[in-house]
Amino acid sequence: MKIKEILQLEGNEQKINLKGWVRTRRGSKHVSFIALNDGSTINSIQVVAEAINCEEELVKQITTGSCISVNGKLVSSKGSGQAVEILAKTIEILGSADEYPLQPKKHSLEFLRGKAHLRFRTNTFSAVFRLRHTLTFAVHKFFNDKGFFNLHTPIITGTDAEGAGEIFQITNLDLENLPKNEEGKIDFSADFFGSKTNLTVSGQLEAELGALALGQVYTFGPTFRAENSNTSRHLSEFWMIEPEVAFADLNENIDLAEEFLKYCIQYCIEHNAEDLRFLDARMEEEESKLKKEERSEMSLLERLQFVIENNFVRLTYREAIDVLRNSKPNKKKKFQYPINGFGDDLKSEHERYLVENKYKKPVIITDYPKGIKAFYMRMNEDGETVRAMDILFPTIGEIVGGSQREERLDKLQERMEEMDVCQKELWWYLETRKFGTCTHSGFGLGFERLIMFVTGMKNIRDVIPFPRTPQNAEF
Repeated sequence: MKIKEILQLEGNEQKINLKGWVRTRRGSKHVSFIALNDGSTINSIQVVAEAINCEEELVKQITTGSCISVNGKLVSSKGSGQAVEILAKTIEILGSADEYPLQPKKHSLEFLRGKAHLRFRTNTFSAVFRLRHTLTFAVHKFFNDKGFFNLHTPIITGTDAEGAGEIFQITNLDLENLPKNEEGKIDFSADFFGSKTNLTVSGQLEAELGALALGQVYTFGPTFRAENSNTSRHLSEFWMIEPEVAFADLNENIDLAEEFLKYCIQYCIEHNAEDLRFLDARMEEEESKLKKEERSEMSLLERLQFVIENNFVRLTYREAIDVLRNSKPNKKKKFQYPINGFGDDLKSEHERYLVENKYKKPVIITDYPKGIKAFYMRMNEDGETVRAMDILFPTIGEIVGGSQREERLDKLQERMEEMDVCQKELWWYLETRKFGTCTHSGFGLGFERLIMFVTGMKNIRDVIPFPRTPQNAEF
């Protein structure tokens, strides 16, 4: 049985078999107490191994990290802290653990990143990755229940959807003997796909094609950015959720995104209460070491509940700029990037000021200047702004970015020319504006940023099993 199931039972001396990994072992010559965990729950179960039943030499070999199988009886616990425990009859060591590197003490998250193959066994990371699973399931359930179709968009692509150029190129050419064309440049026609290809930065463009036939679709897959950034908010490989909806305008897009975020958070509260309570206590302990002004005003659980219970604040980019320009941090030159006026790009410090200081709620900013947004966003009538929207969360900053897409062929072509986006490469994208075009919208959610918010983890490398960052592709 799984420990999660066993802990729901009463101790009536029923025979039990369970397998798991030893967290701790303590005791004397006559009796040992083993804390056993199998990953099904944050809680371990106590196994009582009495010398009369279990050989002393065998029990001595049971160390932290060992994998064992226990046969015994489930009884009411005589000690405090647990309702039931296992009275062992036989124990089999399935895998020993000599010199196990994760001793039963507090390890730093940085240390555990270097032990990513073992960090799942700690309470913190077992809780984080159970919650990652729950959020994954919540994403699929939300969209399935609303009649969306899941679309698997390509990981290998010939386009750079964002136009930022931060892409990982793919080739099977011999790098020691690259074929060259008449101009002396690399001849990609000799490559595997016959052209220059890269890992995808977004499934959005392909998802739009699906939405313009199936009505409403969503992607959920890995994306890649070759941005040379080592911050706590960036990964080179991460997962994106990207719904696209035909006939939806910007306001309907915003409503969908807000409903989606609240649903996922509520689902975690209902299904992973014990993990969240553990992470809540962990965050409180971590923040107690910070200066008073650096601590969060709310606990993790309060913050999650707060998002669910409050409507997100909605304001335009122009309104946000006015608020920021007249703010105390800007006037006193406390911002690293001062806000001067229309056209300024909002940085994380500005986003967090709006969310955490000004409104104390999640904030949705709309109608950004066209110069700081992508070519596919629908132009507003003013000719200066586009129908874009970003959702900003406390501690995280931007968690969702989306827009109403430009469905007018002439306007889309104009924007592509302005932003030097190759129309020849995206001929198929342009053709959707020729054959039955319509209003449509979508957004992208960085999955790891959502997990950071739900778990209270401060570094994005701690919410993905095996982080890929500059100079790091281990495991």
